[in-house]
Amino acid sequence: MFRRTPRLFAATLAVTALALGACAEKADDQPSAGTAAAAYPVTVGALTLDKRPEKIVVLSPTATEMLFAIGAGPQVTAVDDQSNYPAEVPKTDLSAFQPNAEAIAGKNPDLVVLSDDRNKIVEQLGKLKIPVYQTPAATTLDDSYRQITELGTLTGHADQATDVATRMKDDIAKLVKELPQRTEKLTYFHELGPELYSATSKTFIGSLYSQAGLTNIADPADADGKNFGYPQLSQEFIVKADPDFVFLADAKCCQQNADTVKARSGWAGLTAVKNNQVVALDDDVASRWGPRVVDLLRVIIDAVAKVPA
Repeated sequence: MFRRTPRLFAATLAVTALALGACAEKADDQPSAGTAAAAYPVTVGALTLDKRPEKIVVLSPTATEMLFAIGAGPQVTAVDDQSNYPAEVPKTDLSAFQPNAEAIAGKNPDLVVLSDDRNKIVEQLGKLKIPVYQTPAATTLDDSYRQITELGTLTGHADQATDVATRMKDDIAKLVKELPQRTEKLTYFHELGPELYSATSKTFIGSLYSQAGLTNIADPADADGKNFGYPQLSQEFIVKADPDFVFLADAKCCQQNADTVKARSGWAGLTAVKNNQVVALDDDVASRWGPRVVDLLRVIIDAVAKVPA
């Protein structure tokens, strides 16, 4: 996804439902000319590319991470202002929130990768004959694997993409297998921002916590799905639920930590606070659905494993 300020996150929720691994071992960046020629044209969905794209513009931090993980980084010539991983990404002032077709076209792309069709940007780029591949926010891990492999097909890195997806699956399976068996599930609150927006088990981030065997206190707050899996909870609701864990996905953007959580009215008595089970996450990793979801799940499972079964 993208780094959020609290207000921006709340405003975005009102418009659309957001969903909210180490990188793969570095593979050969460039396939042989014969291999590239033999692979094209390629088709993914309604998009057909006649040749390997060499000037890719990316307006999605998650897609940026995916492309670099599969070895397509050298083909990426410009990314949006929120793409910040890996460090060598060609960052620009292009905006994924307010995409500008003229600015994008000025980068002379032969492929644009984006997540959200804001400002009807897909239609605008289509009129300019610029190919677009869209990677909507994932709701399941399978969505993530599919996007990785499809990007591999489009960029000429199909084998590397398959390797990345397979490694993610294997790493996640290993992490889950190592979880201690419990007679009673532990509970958690996942904080998206200080306004206490959270994510239910029906979201992508919620599905990761389910893999870790945790129960989400936010689920009853959006049982009818009217909040698209992202309800805003109240202080009273959270205090009454008394979660075993508080996971903070607003540590960098909003400087939230165990001390700020403890200082909130009524929160000092929470089980999570008393047992030092307030876990600060990396905001970026916690809001994207690329290869680093393995890193996120590892942090969650490591925290859970510390609690005696």
